[in-house]
Amino acid sequence: MRWLWLPLFLGWTLSAHAAEPAAVRLGLVVPMVSEAGPVAQSMRRSAEMAVDDWTPKLQRVVDLRVKEDQFDPRQAVLTAEKLVQEGVWGVVGHFYSSSSIPASAVYHRAGVPLVTPTSTHPRLTSQGFENVFRISGRDDQQAAIAAEFVLAQLKPRRVAIIHDQTEYGLGLAESFAGVLRRRAPRRVVLTETLSQGDKDFSAQVARLKGAAPDAVYFGGIFREAGHLVRQMRQAGMKAAFVSGDAVLDPEFIKLAGEDAVTGIYLTFAPDPRLLQSASPLIRRYELRYGSLGPYVLYAYDAVGVLLQAIQVAKPADNSIQELQKVLRAIRARPYAGALGTLRWDRNGDLATPPYVIYVAKRRGSVQGWFEQLVSRSAAAGKTQQRR
Repeated sequence: MRWLWLPLFLGWTLSAHAAEPAAVRLGLVVPMVSEAGPVAQSMRRSAEMAVDDWTPKLQRVVDLRVKEDQFDPRQAVLTAEKLVQEGVWGVVGHFYSSSSIPASAVYHRAGVPLVTPTSTHPRLTSQGFENVFRISGRDDQQAAIAAEFVLAQLKPRRVAIIHDQTEYGLGLAESFAGVLRRRAPRRVVLTETLSQGDKDFSAQVARLKGAAPDAVYFGGIFREAGHLVRQMRQAGMKAAFVSGDAVLDPEFIKLAGEDAVTGIYLTFAPDPRLLQSASPLIRRYELRYGSLGPYVLYAYDAVGVLLQAIQVAKPADNSIQELQKVLRAIRARPYAGALGTLRWDRNGDLATPPYVIYVAKRRGSVQGWFEQLVSRSAAAGKTQQRR
């Protein structure tokens, strides 16, 4: 008799196995092997925490594929193509706008949702791609806040602008200069450039010193900013130094030196320790890994945005038609995460992007070196007025 039951048993086993939902494969693209490696590692850890938190809710296996694009736009495209070939349902990344912009076209053709926690160039979300979203704000927004702060608080008579010629750095510099052209057109006395990867900026510093600015605005990342600030101070320049969110990094302190960075100003999102919604994740992360990286909350929420949408849309697979359901779910449903309640406009930008001013000082509340100057509510009010 037992052999009569075998076909029934096998059939039940096969049907039960076939009923299991497909695994969800996500991509995470962060710069694991560069100077930004420690920051990228913290983002990877928080992404993995998000996967662990969402897996029981989804009742599906979530397979996180971590990739590197080497800060190279061409490599970013190859990385994007590789992830599409591997069958991802969504991607968190890329780290820099210069990589995210070309990679976004690859994801757009495949219908794959892209949620970036860090790329801030306006062009990323102005391409008309319905699959692109960001957790961060935009460069034109943070540069405008920096310009208003410089004019209102620093009151310089002479301003110099320098950038690294990347999508990110040039975008910041142009947006900052645009505000000054409208508000104080005669105060910009010099516009200078440098190149990513260089460390000797003696020629640029000589020209900056010759222009005698009261304030210098830099569009670029922490690596070049660190070398630039150190060499400016060594040359005797005392001009205020102002820059954007990609400079708020512990490596900037190491490269420039503690004395050189004291008193510099940066734009960044509000201090996460002032956000009630972030407290549980911060406690968990620090108990497990120690110091909180600057983009831990952003990576965590970016993964959460994708997985919440997948939970709501219940796509059968990662075909373009099924992933359209995920995209519609992102737009239709706010996400309540560590950074608060996130909503997007038609371009995929945050409906209420936050930026505030930080000053570098010893024992600052963020990374032990950066202290928020402007309250979240004040920054939000200014943002709403501009919009």
